[in-house]
Amino acid sequence: MAYVIAALLGYLFGCSHMALYLSKLSGVDLRSNGTGNLGASNAMVLLGWRAGVLTALHDIAKGSLAVMAARWLFPEAPLVGFVAGSAAVLGHMFPFYLRFRGGKGFAAYVGMTLVLHWQFTLCIVVVAILLTLVTDYIVTATITTVVAFPIFAAFVYGWGAMLIVCVPSLAMIFKHRENFRRIREGTEVGFRRAKSGKMRMK
Repeated sequence: MAYVIAALLGYLFGCSHMALYLSKLSGVDLRSNGTGNLGASNAMVLLGWRAGVLTALHDIAKGSLAVMAARWLFPEAPLVGFVAGSAAVLGHMFPFYLRFRGGKGFAAYVGMTLVLHWQFTLCIVVVAILLTLVTDYIVTATITTVVAFPIFAAFVYGWGAMLIVCVPSLAMIFKHRENFRRIREGTEVGFRRAKSGKMRMK
């Protein structure tokens, strides 16, 4: 029962969307422009870097808070933080009140790992920044993170933890398939172009 409650709690945390709030305030529909996702990357592309940073911080916080709340409520359940954090990522990606069309989950995923093992997060953030600067694509950092953490979790926490975090990891890889298609076609918006200002809407 602890894991069921943790999953529901985490999912509800994940359903909070700063990108949606900013979208309504600005009058720019993020779900109909850019990549069509309610995430920090699309907020940065369409609304500017300040909106992107605010969205990223919010999404990191909800991933972290989901893990902390579940651990506080159920300290006796060893993997409850992994369940709540994974559910928060899935809630971000598939919010029930938006017809399951949310963001791609990277910031919420980082927030989850930050509480589960901050040393891993520190290392992977450095790697992610370097990969983004070298390739100019945030997606390369995202995929590296979601592949590395399940492997890391298997060695440090066991196979149960790995299987739990594999669920949001696989969902995120699937959600980023369009990014890889755009990279092949040369139409993907690079990090340098995104941070330079707002893009023109469709």
